[in-house]
Order: sequence, then C-alpha cells, then structure tokens
Amino acid sequence: MLTFALTIVRHGETQYNRDKLLQGQGIDTPLSDTGHQQAAAAGRYLKDLHFTNVFVSNLQRAVQTAEIILGNNLHSSATEMILDPLLRERGFGVAEGRPKEHLKNMANAAGQACRDYTPPGGETLEQVKTRFKKFLKSLYQRMLEEHGSSDQCSASSSGPSEPEQPVIAGLASDGVHDVPVHALIVSHGAFIRVSVRHLVEDLQGCLPAGLKMNQVFSPCPNTGISRFIITLHREESNPRAARIQCVFINRKDHLDDVKNSD
Repeated sequence: MLTFALTIVRHGETQYNRDKLLQGQGIDTPLSDTGHQQAAAAGRYLKDLHFTNVFVSNLQRAVQTAEIILGNNLHSSATEMILDPLLRERGFGVAEGRPKEHLKNMANAAGQACRDYTPPGGETLEQVKTRFKKFLKSLYQRMLEEHGSSDQCSASSSGPSEPEQPVIAGLASDGVHDVPVHALIVSHGAFIRVSVRHLVEDLQGCLPAGLKMNQVFSPCPNTGISRFIITLHREESNPRAARIQCVFINRKDHLDDVKNSD
C-alpha cells in the first residue's frame, strides 16, 4: 500500500469574484490584486512543505495561484506543474458572466435549490463528480507508478495496520509529518465542494473530531485549504483507496493579514 497527502487549494480572488459574477469555464479571468495577495499568503503558509506532485486547473486564475504558491515554497519550486482540464470549475452554461443572484432567480423559477440547479448548457453536479472521479483514478495510478516502490509501500505490503489519527495542531504541516509523498491540487470553488463531498460521503472519509458536516460542505473561500491523507491498495487495473482521512477543510488562517479577503 501507499499513503500520500492531498492538499487542495482554491484559486485566489478575481474581479469577477469580487463583483459576485459567475465565471465557470467560459470566463477565464486573472487574479485581482487581492487574489495575488491571497495566493502569496497561501504560499507563505505552505512554504515549508514539500509537494512531490502538483496538479492545477488550466484556467489562468488557478495557474497563477499555483505559480505564486510554488514560488514561495522552499522545497517545491522545481516540482513539475501539471495542468489538467479535469480540474476546471463547474460549467454554468448561460449563467456564466452573469450575477450569482441571476442564477438564484433561475433556480427559484425552476423550483430548485440554487446549489442543485443546472442552468441551460451547464454541468450537473453528477457530471462534475464524474470528472473528479476520473481525475482521482488517474491520480491514484500516477502516485503508485511514481512512488509505489518507496520504503513505506514495501513496508506495508504485509497488510494494513490500524492507522493513527493525524495530529492536528492548527499548523500548515498538520497530518503530513510522516507522509513523504504529498500532492497539491489548485482548483475552483464549486469543483472543490463536489470533490470534498465525494471524498467524505461516497468514499466514507474519516473526519477529525469536532468537525461538523455543515462545515465540510460549506463554500470554500478564495485560497481556502483542505487536506486529506489517502492510503491506496495496489491493484493493477483499478487502484482504490483503502482509507481516506480528512485532516481539515477550508482552512483560511493565512488570510488574517490580507485586506479585503472576504
């Protein structure tokens, strides 16, 4: 088996975020000044961690955020950044470029909750989840191919032992002290929300003590950070997670000194 850490970061603020306009996939905007500050703050917060793998949505707000994070990192500035369209934001169809309030009105007119409503031409939540599942499968395969011969993998091949709960002390290194393989993902708010829900609900990820489900499914702020520890079974055709441990969700401690980060 192979255990690795997965840290998920939402991109920094854009002007569309500030103006409460939907971007989705069709509106490819850069970071605002505040977004640059947020990404730099996230980079400083994560600077002492070593990311062995980095996967980023190919929309520029995510790419810029990842570049700034890696530029501030003491150990991962040379790590290859893989741009993956599977990590793009949820497509909002005809609602892209329009105020979020417009989407709410469309959902109300259809008699649906806004988070469950799919505007014409947009992606359903199930389609977004399918996209994440496809990414997750390729991630598992890559991690085993690149790191599956590590000492920890061979040492655990005799069978799983009872996993220890990660130490959570409010530090950037929470959960990763003894986990040398660490993947960073930079993506988008709606996509991250669906992804976290899949990891926790569908794949039965374990939650840390005191974390409530309404916190798990709350919107991720710009450059909010979530972390999971995943242990993989080595299976040739279809690697799968033997255990998923959530360490924290939507952490934003690094934003305390960033102006206008709400």
